Amino acid sequence: MLSRPKPGESEVDLLRFQSQFLAAGAAPAVQLVKKGSRRGANANLDQPLLWDHRDTVMLDSLPDLPPALVPAPPKRAKPSPGHPLADNEDAEERLNRHDQHITAVLTKIIERDTSSTAVNLPVPSGVAFPPVFHRSQGRQRKPAVSGKKSIFAQEIAARRVSEASIPAGAVTCESLTPREKYHQLPWGSHNFQGPHLVTGKGLRGQEAEQEAQTIHEENIARLQGMTSEEILQEQQRLLAQLDPSLVAFLRSRSCTREQAEEKATEEQRPGGPSVEVTGEEPIMPTSSSEPRQEEQSEPGAPALALPVAPNKEWLHMDTVELDKLHWTQDLPPLRRQQTQERMQARFSLQGELLAPDVDLPTHLGLHHHGEEAERAGYSLQELFHLTRSQVSQQRALALHVLAQVISRALAGEFGDRLAGSVLHLLLDAGFLFLLRFSLDDRVDGVIAAAARALRALLVVPGDEELLDSTFSWYHGALVFPLMPSQQDKEDEDEDEESSGDKAKKKSPEEGNQPPSDLARHDVIKGLLATNLLPRLRYVLEVTCPGPSVVLDILAVLIRLARHSLESATRVLECPRLIETVVREFLPTSWSPIGIGPTSSLHKVPCAAAMKLLRVLASAGRNIAARLLSSFDLRSRLCRFIAEAPQELSLPPEEAEMLNTEAFRLWAVAASYGQGGDLYRELYPVLIRALQVMPKELSAHPPQPLSMQRIASLLTVLTQLTLAASSTTCKPSSDSAEASLLATPSLVTWTQVSGLQPLVEPCLRQTLKLLPSPEMWSALGPVPTACLLFLDAYYQAWSRQLDLCPEDWLQDMERLSEELLLPLLSQPALGSLWDSLGRCSLLCNPQSCAPAPEALRSLVSLGCMGGCPPLSLAGSASPFPVLTSLLCLFNTLARIHKGLCGQLAAVLAAPGLQNYFLRCVAPGVALPLTPSLAWALRHEYHLQYLALILAQRAATLQPVPATSAALHHGVALALVSRLLPGSEHLAHELLLSCVFRLEFLPEKASGGPEAADFSDLLSLGSSRDPGCGRGGLLAQACQDLPSIRSCYLTHCSLAQPSLKASQALYRGDLQRIPALLLPLPKEPLLPTDWPFLPLVHLYHQASDAPSGLPPADAVGTAMRALQWVLVLESWRPQALWAVPPAACLARLMCVFLVDSELFRETPIQRLVAALLAQLCQPKVLPKLNLDCPLPGLASFPDLYANFLEHFEAVSFGDHLFGALVLLPLQRRFSVNLRLTLFGEHVGALRALGLPLTQLPVSLECYTEPPEDNLALLQLYFRALVTSALRPHWCPVLYAVTVAHINSFIFSQDPKSSDEVKAARRSMLQKTWLLADEGLRQHLIHYKLPNSTLPEGFELYPQLPPLRQQYLQRLTSGMPQNGVPETKYSCYR
Repeated sequence: MLSRPKPGESEVDLLRFQSQFLAAGAAPAVQLVKKGSRRGANANLDQPLLWDHRDTVMLDSLPDLPPALVPAPPKRAKPSPGHPLADNEDAEERLNRHDQHITAVLTKIIERDTSSTAVNLPVPSGVAFPPVFHRSQGRQRKPAVSGKKSIFAQEIAARRVSEASIPAGAVTCESLTPREKYHQLPWGSHNFQGPHLVTGKGLRGQEAEQEAQTIHEENIARLQGMTSEEILQEQQRLLAQLDPSLVAFLRSRSCTREQAEEKATEEQRPGGPSVEVTGEEPIMPTSSSEPRQEEQSEPGAPALALPVAPNKEWLHMDTVELDKLHWTQDLPPLRRQQTQERMQARFSLQGELLAPDVDLPTHLGLHHHGEEAERAGYSLQELFHLTRSQVSQQRALALHVLAQVISRALAGEFGDRLAGSVLHLLLDAGFLFLLRFSLDDRVDGVIAAAARALRALLVVPGDEELLDSTFSWYHGALVFPLMPSQQDKEDEDEDEESSGDKAKKKSPEEGNQPPSDLARHDVIKGLLATNLLPRLRYVLEVTCPGPSVVLDILAVLIRLARHSLESATRVLECPRLIETVVREFLPTSWSPIGIGPTSSLHKVPCAAAMKLLRVLASAGRNIAARLLSSFDLRSRLCRFIAEAPQELSLPPEEAEMLNTEAFRLWAVAASYGQGGDLYRELYPVLIRALQVMPKELSAHPPQPLSMQRIASLLTVLTQLTLAASSTTCKPSSDSAEASLLATPSLVTWTQVSGLQPLVEPCLRQTLKLLPSPEMWSALGPVPTACLLFLDAYYQAWSRQLDLCPEDWLQDMERLSEELLLPLLSQPALGSLWDSLGRCSLLCNPQSCAPAPEALRSLVSLGCMGGCPPLSLAGSASPFPVLTSLLCLFNTLARIHKGLCGQLAAVLAAPGLQNYFLRCVAPGVALPLTPSLAWALRHEYHLQYLALILAQRAATLQPVPATSAALHHGVALALVSRLLPGSEHLAHELLLSCVFRLEFLPEKASGGPEAADFSDLLSLGSSRDPGCGRGGLLAQACQDLPSIRSCYLTHCSLAQPSLKASQALYRGDLQRIPALLLPLPKEPLLPTDWPFLPLVHLYHQASDAPSGLPPADAVGTAMRALQWVLVLESWRPQALWAVPPAACLARLMCVFLVDSELFRETPIQRLVAALLAQLCQPKVLPKLNLDCPLPGLASFPDLYANFLEHFEAVSFGDHLFGALVLLPLQRRFSVNLRLTLFGEHVGALRALGLPLTQLPVSLECYTEPPEDNLALLQLYFRALVTSALRPHWCPVLYAVTVAHINSFIFSQDPKSSDEVKAARRSMLQKTWLLADEGLRQHLIHYKLPNSTLPEGFELYPQLPPLRQQYLQRLTSGMPQNGVPETKYSCYR
């Protein structure tokens, strides 16, 4: 038997009961019979009802959300096969009964029962129903009404107002509406009509009217028993309790009913209105119950002026709708009085920023916007809105305008006229992804506009021109990646999340981040995450866009390839992208193209496509090898190089650029030792090009494109010559290096040995134009490329072991005598040296101001407007020619030692000397931006080559040169400035220039003796000459080789980076990994690199187990201290960037290494000499311990560790104590003194430094008086508890006595009550001291004096003011009457 549900059963139990019931097949206990069945009363109730399985409750099949409001499916009366219809059952009712669609409920309309309602026929009248209103008459009687109302509503309102304005005596009572009768009745009569709100809806027949009338009569009876005041109070109470929306609903029903009653009354009037209202009468509402404020027109409002007077004969213009014609009138005048305030920026269709008060004609199409209709132009918000238009032309127009705005913003045209950055605003608004979505559009015009906008955002034309024009410079093909550094990303994250959240958020893979987060830190990465590359490939391959779109897409791809090695790899590996570019835009055969615009670039060679391949090849040797092997670039290089530009059947400029880019791509491949097999095939072409080169150089004026092509040709020959010199190099056995080795070059020395006689005449021809600045600047990089080729030629010639050295030595002498030495005597070359300072970035930091729209997430070189002539990359820059000239001089001086002295005469140029002096002068450190890093790298090349040449000359000179000290200063400054990618230069400077004794002329000119004499004058006492600073300096000069070994060990650079840099600068092509340099985050060495060995010792001691000092700690510390002393004494400008507080912290690290290092005699002498330098009067004021220090998290924490170490291992060492006392000066933070007197009181007993050995004046500790009450109480407690005694710590005893004396006798009226009470108590306790000596010192202290044993002078008798003050506070107190004094309040 089935159980019945019980209380507490859940829905799961009920469903289980239902399943059991259905499985049993039992008959239901009850049957449901509908009373309103269409089968009537004759239905056979005994007949069992058909069982319908659809009545089963199935919760799993019910949806989670309500069904959508869609029309119900059509109903059909066709019976289902399994359930035939009964004979007496209606199919429609069966469908309705089982219809579960939501529209079945919403569409069931229940009509009101009107069977018992009386029907009255309308009263006959002579007017039409509904009444016809003549609009022309009504419009003449009233002015225009403001507000958004239809004409019909305005006519109804005007007629109601006109009827309400009839005089009281002219209207009979029968003509009044019920509402008007109600308003004419006095409040005491309380005459009400029928019920308005309660209608009895829902009741049947007479019950509805009777019940409604009963409720109405009850309400009337209750109202008649109330006064007017009570009615108003009850009304206010109800309004306060009811919902405002409900009140508005009730009032609307009342107004609707009144209008219906008034209309019925008008219909029942036989004669219509009894009184007419003339047009002269004012139209004013008289009924207080219907205030229509919105329908009242202002008396002084001017009529709407239409540009065209309407004619009644026009179709549908019989009535003028002024509201709908409002847009046709003239624009309102400009608000010129508000132009000084900030207003929304508006731009023209060309992207120009329009002034707020500019008045432009409307036919320009700049006024189609709603906000500020009188102002011309469109805001960024309106342009964004237009990009979402359904009209493709509007979307394309908006994208075009935004592209123009971005281009002008990058060019700096807006300047300071805008508050904020346009690019920041656009990127924050999602402009990047708007462009990405627009690229997916189906309309070609929108795709073209999106591609142009994307190019305007990503590509800076000046950057590409700069990198192309400097390709033939000294290592000009090497560039930094144009990507944001990780430091910039961390700086942006610091303001958005805490360090803990940031640590959690960091993940090794950035692929998990959405494109929006990637784009916030790196725009290029964000774009690549949106599958941009496949879409660009589709546009190029399938849609076949126009030439402008192709060039835009290729420019975008070039910018993506310059981003990083990862981006270049993704471009290369995008399916069919490079195949499409090579097939469509680098064909080997094409139809001739004439001058002028072309309809399509497909199947036509394009220089931008060749440049894209060149940039990709620069990212790595593996990419270059894949391009050469997989895309048949060898045949295409031969095709575009074999023919002269004028024979390529292309427009002249495009042919020149294509030929130039082909040479550059070949030069990049040759930089890796690849593409050597092309040299044999194209040898006749190259020789013919070299033969016609003098003719092209003699053209007046020289063509810029031709000069770039000639320079690219010489760059190819330079790399091929270096490849010929590296054929004899043996590969290293190191597996890491072996992985970088490629196929040996196929170019031999015999194949390139005949190029020098063809290039040298070109160099002679270009040098003849040096006196003419205009012609010289027009040559561009051609002289630089010629000099670099000769450098590579002699470098490769000297490496040929099977040739006679006499041949190349004689040829070098010939070149020097015929060309180079006469060049040094030319005044034109001197003018180039003189212009170094004007074009230098180090000497003119303001010339490298950041771009006006610089973005951290989108790196650029900031060359939008081109480089000024007097800049490092300008047309008048001397850096490329002088750098290549110094490179050639270094190679000749290295190979031929006899030419070194003659060629080194170039270093004596006054312009170079002045340039070096300005480089070592102190200046403000510039932030390392991408443009700054690029420019400084080329400037550092010139400095390095000049220093190496000076070092070669110094080794051959018996007497140091007069400029040796200057060269040493430049070397010290340069080694701390070199950027990543220049590891080889930094290593060579440390190896050859920095620790070179020839660059220390002070050793031979009495520098040590002068140091001793200076110390004698400053200290005023004689010392042992062997222990003075002069002896230490002399010993350091003798130990320079050991010092160099120490720094080469502790300043070592990363070995992979060092080997890659050495391969680049030495011309070892087989080991060059890429022409893409590392990201320049910071210089290779820190500014405080002389202290690096000390810092490394400290870290090794901190990480090592207890009691195990680092290996050779004494030697390392001694060498580092020796070098720092040399720099402090003879090269102080090398440490100007290191704050004195940082020097003090590094010296403290020497004492924290272990417990025995500071006891070594050499260490003691060196630290004492450096401490004396740090405490000089000109250096001591610069000592600031409160500012952040580089490489140090917190100086107070370091000082606390220093005190703990001093307390444990010092044993009263005076030098250790001097370093402890130095930060306790009065001008430094009070926390340092609180640390000593509050946490390390035991250290006071070991601070036995005599007053005569204190490195600074005692007044630095006593002036001004101490004002920290907590510290003063600690001072007093240390004195009275004998923790501080004069023979234990004479310095701090004198200091504490001075501050306590100043405090207890201070009578400052502005002091707080707490300070006054503490002062009074301290003075009284001092008076009661049992220690007579301490009491005498605290009360009779006068002035500090370090010559006295106590360190201060005493008053023989107190001054009268102090005596009176003391007597007033201590009157009645015994002086020594207290046998024991308690100081529990200070404990």
